Amino acid sequence: MCRHLAWLGEPVSVASLVLEPSSGLLVQSYAPRRQKHGLMNADGWGVGFFDGGVPRRWRSAAPLWGDASFASVAPALSSGCVVAAVRSATVGMPIEASASAPFSDGTWLLSHNGIVDRAVLPAARHTESTNDSALLAALIFDRDMEALADTITGVAADDPNARLNIVAGNGSRLLATTWGDTLSVLRRDDGVVLASEPYDDDPGWQEIPDRHLVEVENSRVHLTPLRGS
Repeated sequence: MCRHLAWLGEPVSVASLVLEPSSGLLVQSYAPRRQKHGLMNADGWGVGFFDGGVPRRWRSAAPLWGDASFASVAPALSSGCVVAAVRSATVGMPIEASASAPFSDGTWLLSHNGIVDRAVLPAARHTESTNDSALLAALIFDRDMEALADTITGVAADDPNARLNIVAGNGSRLLATTWGDTLSVLRRDDGVVLASEPYDDDPGWQEIPDRHLVEVENSRVHLTPLRGS
């Protein structure tokens, strides 16, 4: 239902990750190459990055391709940890800036690619919107990011049709899950990219198997199968 990416490494411009790649999130907003659900991602976008230890966000309910202000500023924004997404809203969900990832608890930036029945999500504090992704993010934050694997498998047990791909960063670490949708990794000399689909044709992209937890720290990528898979 969405496309997202996360970066951890040397500081790079936001534009180099989101706007400039030949098949980056900008292109994925109107012509994704590997999206299984939905044809485009025109229901909003968001970019989060760390400024020192502080997460900053720029989110919108409009299509990414129409935001000239962001396009003019993105080359001047640089960070060593970035989480960004373009959104295809689930039918019936609100289309508003606060419904677009990344969501934040003040420490982590988090994006959800997928769908989940809101009825299986218990009440959580500090929900940013009423859409399924915002409610899921609030639940994950409430239960602590270190319990991400258990939270995802628990939600999946309650909603077998859920798709629960997560990417999240806290400035020095990335956590991600694959559950029902695609995620690829690119190890570069200057850092690591996780993305719903490759943003270019670099042969170094590798697809991550479904139903895995992904941890990235100090350029190391570690995969753990999720229980219940």
